[in-house]
Amino acid sequence: MSPAQTSQIAPASAPTADADLVRRAIARDEAAVRSIMQANNRRLYRLARGILRNDSEAEDVVQDTYVRAFTHLESFRGDSSLSTWLSRIAMNEALGRLRRQRPNVDIDNLAPGALEAQIIQFPLSAAVEDPEKSMAQREIQRVVEHAIDELPEAFRIVFITRVIEGMNVEETAEILALKPETVKTRLHRARTMLRENVEKKIGPVVIEAFPFAGKRCERLTEAVLKKLGFPA
Repeated sequence: MSPAQTSQIAPASAPTADADLVRRAIARDEAAVRSIMQANNRRLYRLARGILRNDSEAEDVVQDTYVRAFTHLESFRGDSSLSTWLSRIAMNEALGRLRRQRPNVDIDNLAPGALEAQIIQFPLSAAVEDPEKSMAQREIQRVVEHAIDELPEAFRIVFITRVIEGMNVEETAEILALKPETVKTRLHRARTMLRENVEKKIGPVVIEAFPFAGKRCERLTEAVLKKLGFPA
């Protein structure tokens, strides 16, 4: 799925649009299922990736999220947007995996610097127009992504939710079960830590991190459809 195609798929945010998509998906309308996934793939992947810091596990979480959601769509009541509902499921799936890996972790009580950084390479998707420019962009992207990875979980998740995914304070607070004031405080702290880390290496930078498009998006969508029993 290209960026242009992505932009043409409106997120299922309006209650009427959500209700229509859910109704059609319950009736096993493949087009509705695809529309839901294509509108939410990147957000769910980034949220899971932000928690687990592992590409393949994040993809597994997104697939598990969709399988769980699509087999329990009747439980969606529309109290929040479909996107928020899916995000909450993905967060719970990812946090469950994190706690199984580290049983003693408590995401709400992590102090800054409490966790040793785990540096994991991200997939790169820079255009190949100007080789030198592309190389510089990839290096900058690598530094920024690694710096985000180095944030403690509690701050990293708020940063990804608010900055990278562009959710507002209220939606972030709802998904993470935090007070809005806590979201604001953690975002401020995350920005400070990230800026200090990045500026040590390359100076102030603004770049899109964690790309999710093209073959990754298509592969994940097809894998979920297969798990749900849709014909290839």
